[in-house]
Amino acid sequence: MEGNVDRIDASDAVETEETAAFQAVFDLGRAQEWTAALERWTESEPDVITYRGRCRVFRSELLRLHGQWQDAVAEVALARDWLLRPPPAPAVGEAYYQQAELARLRGAFSEAEASYREGATWGRRPDPGLALLRLAQGDVATAAAMIRRALDEVDPIGRPRLLEPAVEVLLAAGDAPGSRSALAQLEELARLGGQRPWPRALAAEAEGRVRLAEHDPSGALAALRRAEGLWRTLDAPYETARVRVAVARACRELGDDETATIELAAARDVFDRLGAIPDRDQVDQLAGMPPPVPGGLSPRELEVVRLVAAGATNREIAERLGISGRTVDRHVSNIFAKLDVASRAAATAFAYEHRLV
Repeated sequence: MEGNVDRIDASDAVETEETAAFQAVFDLGRAQEWTAALERWTESEPDVITYRGRCRVFRSELLRLHGQWQDAVAEVALARDWLLRPPPAPAVGEAYYQQAELARLRGAFSEAEASYREGATWGRRPDPGLALLRLAQGDVATAAAMIRRALDEVDPIGRPRLLEPAVEVLLAAGDAPGSRSALAQLEELARLGGQRPWPRALAAEAEGRVRLAEHDPSGALAALRRAEGLWRTLDAPYETARVRVAVARACRELGDDETATIELAAARDVFDRLGAIPDRDQVDQLAGMPPPVPGGLSPRELEVVRLVAAGATNREIAERLGISGRTVDRHVSNIFAKLDVASRAAATAFAYEHRLV
């Protein structure tokens, strides 16, 4: 057993060095090859629990990138379970962080928040995911404060993963100098990365977003089209769809509403297939469509669940809406069935999580 422990420690040291290198230069192709080789090795070494758990975390990240979100969720759950085996490994924090990222992208904000916080208890800082969660929740000021603080204290190896989120958050906060600074650093990484498509895609997309904010739709469109091509090369459907939404914005500014409509429809199809609910709803707002009500609630059921979330009794709801108590009972029963909940408290939690109130 002592030999196994030595082997685990040595493996962790190599893994940390290699992973840092991949993150620093965004060498996705090499990371995929290394992860596949590592997975084959761990299959032959059943006692190397920590290493196998980390391998599953990396694999989950790659599955998410390639649009296999359900598989990614299952894989990161396996990673978490592996790493929690006695004695638990601190690396479980990374599994919780990836679990949080997948939840955030799907719009499960309460689940994401809990996983970010659990990961933090194991030493995995919640940057930049928690800042992006706050941005998705509409708390731009908090998101900007978090990303600025993270940029100030992060080490050089961890800095690259903050830059693209920093551009997004700081643009939302109206911080043009800050977003330009993050963009410049991304462009330098892309230069150092040579022909690697990942850093080039990040830099091109960030440039397009910054130019859009600066009211340069022609320059933005050129950068965004480069980014779209690079994300397609990487087989990254979610990132490609996000770029197409930005392309639609640029086309609208240029007066080309028809192309904008086509781009939005294509992006929406991808978001809907992946389960990227916040992005899908954003596209619906941009397209002028009323956002779908989570759970398929009818307009009347939406009124009722909002009153339930406000703490109203069935009798109070009946008086407020001018309907019978029996009708309210039926609405509440239908709401519970559609939302797959069993109590008013659970329905209230759903309403707040999905911003129905």
